[in-house]
Formats: sequence, structure tokens, C-alpha cells
Amino acid sequence: MAHLYWVALKRLWAKEIHRFGRIWIQTLVPPVITMTLYFIIFGNLIGSRIGDMHGFTYMQFIVPGLIMMSVITNSYANVASSFFSAKFQHNIEELLVAPVPTHIIIAGYVGGGVARGICVGALVTAISLLFVPFHVFYWPMVALTILLTAIVFSLAGLLNAVFARSFDDISLIPTFVLTPLTYLGGVFYSLSLLPPFWQAVSKLNPIVYMISGFRYGFLGIQDVPVPLTLAILVVFVAVFYAIVWALIERGKGLRS
Repeated sequence: MAHLYWVALKRLWAKEIHRFGRIWIQTLVPPVITMTLYFIIFGNLIGSRIGDMHGFTYMQFIVPGLIMMSVITNSYANVASSFFSAKFQHNIEELLVAPVPTHIIIAGYVGGGVARGICVGALVTAISLLFVPFHVFYWPMVALTILLTAIVFSLAGLLNAVFARSFDDISLIPTFVLTPLTYLGGVFYSLSLLPPFWQAVSKLNPIVYMISGFRYGFLGIQDVPVPLTLAILVVFVAVFYAIVWALIERGKGLRS
């Protein structure tokens, strides 16, 4: 039975990866172009006037944040659109009636989201080499933070898709929640530049911890302690996974 589950999981992964790979002009190219514009505008044009940030050039400082921003948005978007499309076309019903555990279904879709997020992150990292020298302070932290963050937002995208009733519902959360939290998550600035009150408010934003942990892996600087970053990431993974599992088990929003 375990062998059959593994086959099902591999097929789901292959389907999800083939899905975003087949339309790479829509899924991989746009975020790379967007991040390149960020590098040019914020790094070259504006960054030269800002000066150093914690001993690094402004371009070096924002590179980890921009990489993480691309991972967050693409991990989320991939699972949200893919799972909702399966709902909309009633393909998800085939999985629900198949002898496949809910854990396998979740892992399959999340694996696809993680794959797209990391793929886009790698492309953005490659583009960043055209602007700044490659610098990694602690590889394990880079890998762990990007993996956990991609899992968190893949699960969040799956949660959005479960509740969504139309394609418009898929765009609401990224537009009105995800984008503001990302821009206020320390991508373009350090929390130390903010007054104490706004530093405390910013720490209510979970994306602050993800970007801080990822920036620590690259540059060795942090806005929040690394153990706290990892703890929050693990908690979000566990909570989102438990919620998504319970909803799919009940067939919430999935069965007509």
C-alpha cells in the first residue's frame, strides 16, 4: 500500500510541475522580469542614494528580500490556481473518491507549489548576480527558511482555493493581504530604522520573520532572533496543514 501511495504522490508532483513548466512564459518569466525591474529601480537608481545598510550596499541588502518575495507569491499562486482549477473542472472529485489519503493530496499540491517557488527563487538569484556579487553567510539557514516559507504559502494557497467559489476569490487574498504584508515585511528596509512602536507593530507581520531569517542566511544580519523565526515557521506549517487536512477530510467546498 505504501508503494501505491508513493506512486500517487509522484504522479501528483509530476502533474503540478508539468503544469507550471508547460506555461513557463506565464509562470516563470513574469516574476523574473518584475524582480529585474526592482533590482534596477531600487538597487541601482535609488540604492546609490541611500548608502550602506548594516555594512552592506543597499542592493545587497534587498536581494534576499526580493528573492523571498518571489518565492512567497509564486508558491501561493501555484497551489491556489491549480487546486481551484481542479475544483472548477470537477477533477478534484476523482482524487476524493480514489483510495488516496488526504495527506498525499496535500503533499502533492504543496510539492508543486514549493517546486515553482524555489524554481523562481533560483532564477531571481541568478539575475541578482548581474547586479551584486554572490554572498552566503550560512547555507543551512538559507535552505531551511526558503523551504519552510514555500511550504507555508503553498498551504495558504491551498486554504484559499478550498474556500474560493470563483476565480476572483483567488486574487483577493494576494491583492489585499499578501502584497501589503510582503511590502511591509522588511524587504526594502530594516526594522531598526523604525520607531520602537512601529517595530513592535511590524513584528505582528509573520513575513517579517521569514525575510529576516532568509537575510540572516545570506548576509548574517537579522531583525528578529533566528530561533524565533524557525519556531514561527514551524507553527504556521503545522496550523495551516491541520486546517487544510480537516477541511479536505470534511469535503468543505469540494463536494457539490
